[in-house]
Amino acid sequence: MVFLVKGSEWDVQTRLLAAGHAVRTGPAIRPVVSPVYETASFELPGVAEAAALYGEDGLGEAFTYSRYGNPTCAELERRVSALEEGVGTVATGSGMAAIALSVLNLCQAGDNLVCSSDVYGSTHTLFAHTLRRWGIETRFVDGRDPQAFASAADRSTRALYGETMPNPSLRTFPIRQVADVADRLGVPLIVDNTCAPVLCRPGRHGAAVVVHSATKYIGGHGTALGGVIVDTGRFAWGAAGARLPLLTEPDPAYRGQVWTALAGATNSSAYLVRLRRTLMRDLGPALAASAASRLVQGIQTLPLRMTRHCDTAGLIAAHLDGHPALRRVNHPSLHSGDDARRARRYLGARGGLIGLELAGGHEAAAAFVSRLRIVRHVVNLGDVRTLVTHPAGTTHSQLSAEELTSLGISPGYVRLSVGLEDPADLIHDLTQALDSITLPEQP
Repeated sequence: MVFLVKGSEWDVQTRLLAAGHAVRTGPAIRPVVSPVYETASFELPGVAEAAALYGEDGLGEAFTYSRYGNPTCAELERRVSALEEGVGTVATGSGMAAIALSVLNLCQAGDNLVCSSDVYGSTHTLFAHTLRRWGIETRFVDGRDPQAFASAADRSTRALYGETMPNPSLRTFPIRQVADVADRLGVPLIVDNTCAPVLCRPGRHGAAVVVHSATKYIGGHGTALGGVIVDTGRFAWGAAGARLPLLTEPDPAYRGQVWTALAGATNSSAYLVRLRRTLMRDLGPALAASAASRLVQGIQTLPLRMTRHCDTAGLIAAHLDGHPALRRVNHPSLHSGDDARRARRYLGARGGLIGLELAGGHEAAAAFVSRLRIVRHVVNLGDVRTLVTHPAGTTHSQLSAEELTSLGISPGYVRLSVGLEDPADLIHDLTQALDSITLPEQP
């Protein structure tokens, strides 16, 4: 028999080391590290039993084909649920797959999504262009103004969307206030928590769904792509009625199944059941078992790493603030006004990312990046290594000049993802690179 180690009363570090691990009793082999199930499919029992697995009997951890689920992926899902205090999780092959599916599970042609304009560049492009070609409209609003979400919504709005700490602007999203708007509208709030795991649990502030690019801090070592979608249990899917027809009306893609009715009868998440049974089946963005295993290894040290990331980032931000080669240093600990209040409420004014705006513009930014010796020029974040990227020329290069300006991304803006190296070594490396830059002459 298999028992899942649980302990919701435990500290998050203990939960991420223990929760979700399968423990076998009796004389069978009992590995401390779970095996990796490198298999595309699973042998089925008799015909009648196999048919049952594709009905209600298969809503739990009953595995038939790895596109729908795999024991190694399931262990990652259980640990992420423990991290975000959710009722369930579905893992995907990348963060962008998780973001796309989180919306496609609610929206179809003719529907709309109200989204903060301050989101990751690829997310912005997905919503503004790809989904539009599929008939789904995204209405972008000032993410720091909850009333803007209410004003932009109508009867065809299926969800609200934002990022806890948007990459790379780092301006904290007002989760609770926007969640209140979502509650009044009767729709879920989806929050991308990629840049703030452990620091913030959006479900505590009313978010219905949380997504992560697990490639980043959850994995932490740059060894695997992955994404996760979490149902926090904060939204009553069964009460949504006509607001969410994909969940509350018969689904012709699954024998006329009404997902909220099935979930109510089986005490499961209608949102996640539909996602796994239809979108994972039809679009196939499955997470490989080998990648899931590496992400499980990473998540076990996540709280420890986040403490180090944030402590070092705070030291670096304070040290570089005021350097003559910089127009500004962007970090939650240095924000002012409403941005500072949100950063304190949701993040404890902490974070592992720093934005540096070079006074000399694009040329100075390029020179700075080229002169770093420890910090690596990499388009990623949340790694054990400290990384630097130039958003305007890479991750956000597809955005217009106006869109870049609205996000605070100038040609001289670079983003640091602070790793686990010695803080003094990083400060020395960053300072020597800044000191080497010739400042523009003052008029």
